[in-house]
Amino acid sequence: MNNPIKSSENPIAAILAEYPVLVLDGAMATELERHGCDLDDPLWSARVLLEQPEKIRRVHEEYFRAGADCAITASYQATVEGFAAKEIGEEQALELIRNTVKLAAEARDQVWAEVQREGRPKPIVAGSVGPYGAFLADGSEYIGHYGVDDQRLTDFHRPRVQALIEAGADILACETIPSLQEALVLAELLKNEFPEAFAWMSFSLQDGGRISEGTSLKECARALEGYEEIAAIGVNCAPASFATEAIKQLAAYTDKPLLIYPNSGETYEASTKTWHAGESRSCSDFAQSARAWHEAGARLIGGCCRTTPEQIAQVSALWRS
Repeated sequence: MNNPIKSSENPIAAILAEYPVLVLDGAMATELERHGCDLDDPLWSARVLLEQPEKIRRVHEEYFRAGADCAITASYQATVEGFAAKEIGEEQALELIRNTVKLAAEARDQVWAEVQREGRPKPIVAGSVGPYGAFLADGSEYIGHYGVDDQRLTDFHRPRVQALIEAGADILACETIPSLQEALVLAELLKNEFPEAFAWMSFSLQDGGRISEGTSLKECARALEGYEEIAAIGVNCAPASFATEAIKQLAAYTDKPLLIYPNSGETYEASTKTWHAGESRSCSDFAQSARAWHEAGARLIGGCCRTTPEQIAQVSALWRS
């Protein structure tokens, strides 16, 4: 059965109709640590929601001032079940998740009142929907073989998705998704229960042609092509060295806008939760890479782990008059 025609506007399509690139923000956790936050916790940056939410807003402000057109909320690891492990009840957990949207929107409105100008769209807020594996906090978001059925994934994701939409997120950022199963569960959840909402679907990678579980990007692109709710498709939290090839792969099999927000250039070791075997790219290097991603077909470009406002400023400067 076909969905009714959406009455809501696709925010990505609206921006890309007028601008060549939608600039995403960069890492949240790195910046929170720079501001003195301790993220050594299964809740990761969601822990800061409980203790120092003003610092999350401050990081959002820094990215908006750097030129980001979109803030991704600090809800990646914020889930009802994750908070329950900290003896936080469902209602409080949902309010914390909704607050991630409020913090980003307040930061956006504050900065936009100061810096709005021609040549840049009013920024949007993307509600982060991290994978089931992020809740497990065992590195499985980089593998994707959870061993659970579709119903379990649907029940897990539904409360956060609903809370983010209720809080007014302009779009959902389904990010670091390691398996096609989980991507399709999220797409079906939106189609069947939240048909007025839009989301982007961003996969983690095994290499330039396969997502973390091993499924080809070709298969992923084709499987999601028919979902109107999926407004863009791409990759994140991957080595920058895989990015250009991944975008080229996706461009061959989908007409949806493509997005890329890779890591800084270092490699994350999930078993030890450490970064190694690489060097962070300088701002100019990251900007040069961003130009190559755009030439390969990407229209939404930003950074993930260990990227900075300075790097996002350099990316933004490429397409701002």
